[in-house]
Amino acid sequence: MVVSSDQKFLKAYEMASNTSLKFPPDIMLHFYAYYKRATTLNGFYTTKDDEDVRSGFKANALIQVEQLSQLEAKEKYIEMVEKYIGQI
Repeated sequence: MVVSSDQKFLKAYEMASNTSLKFPPDIMLHFYAYYKRATTLNGFYTTKDDEDVRSGFKANALIQVEQLSQLEAKEKYIEMVEKYIGQI
């Protein structure tokens, strides 16, 4: 049976959401950026607090993936899940 990229993406998201594994902040930012880019049209992050360093890191991560299409972002997200969590 052929699994669509949307089905694989949903499975990858489920695996990532339910894992007990802990990842370094840079890996978490990649997960975040690919997920946001895959699930929103512009993927742009707006912050309410300019002083929040975490918001700045999230915005920077999204800027780094803004050239990806939603499909490419889904594929990158799936690749990360398979690399760090397990095969889908």
